[in-house]
Amino acid sequence: MNQDTVVRSSKQIAKSVRPFRDAEVTQQQILNAAEQEFSRHGLKGARMSAIAEHAKVTTATLHYYFENKENLYKAVLQRPVNEVQAMLGQLNFDTFSSEEALKQIIRIAISNEAKNPQRQMLWFQEASQNQGAYFRECNVLNLHKHLLKVLERGMAEGCFRALKPFLALTHILSVCMFYFTVHENWKHLTPDIDRLSPKMIEEHTEEAIAFILAAVKRSQ
Repeated sequence: MNQDTVVRSSKQIAKSVRPFRDAEVTQQQILNAAEQEFSRHGLKGARMSAIAEHAKVTTATLHYYFENKENLYKAVLQRPVNEVQAMLGQLNFDTFSSEEALKQIIRIAISNEAKNPQRQMLWFQEASQNQGAYFRECNVLNLHKHLLKVLERGMAEGCFRALKPFLALTHILSVCMFYFTVHENWKHLTPDIDRLSPKMIEEHTEEAIAFILAAVKRSQ
C-alpha cells in the first residue's frame, strides 16, 4: 500500500468518525441547555427557541435530533438516571461491608448533585406540573436497587437495625438531596457562605454520612 492510499484511507476514516462525534457533542449541548430551561420552567413553560439559543443551534436541529419538545424532555429526565446508574454499576458493592457500601452510595449521590444542583428543580417541576407522569418512565427503581440491596444485606448481617427498606431509602435520599433543593432560598440567609463550594459539599457529605449511619446502625 503506497503513501497516497494510506492518506486517502485515513481521510475516509476521519470523515466517517467526525460526523458521529460531532453529533454526540451537539446532542450533549442541546441536553445541557434543555436541562437548564426545563429546570426553570418545566415542560409546559420551556421554549424550544430558548433551548436552541443557549445550545447555539437552530430549532430545526433540535427537531432533527429529538423531533419535539416532549421527546427532548424525556431525554433530559432520563440522562441523570443513566449517569448515576453508570457510576453505581462500576462498583461491586458486595466487596464492601454494608456500612462502607452505604457510605459509598451517599458520597456518589451527593457528589453527583453537587455537579448538577439544578436537577432537584428539574424533578420538582416534573412533580408539580406533570405529577410524575414522565418520571415513572425513567426506570428509577432500577437505580435504587443498589441502595435497597445494601440496606437489606446490612439488616441480614445484623449491622443495621430493622428497617423498612423503601422508607429508609426515602429518608436517606432526603438527607442527601434536600441540601440542594433549598439552596436557592437558603443562600440568602447566609450570603457569605457558598454552600456549593468543595469545602461545604465535603462538610455536607461527612455530616450526612454520620447522620444516616447513626440512624440505621443497630445499637450496641
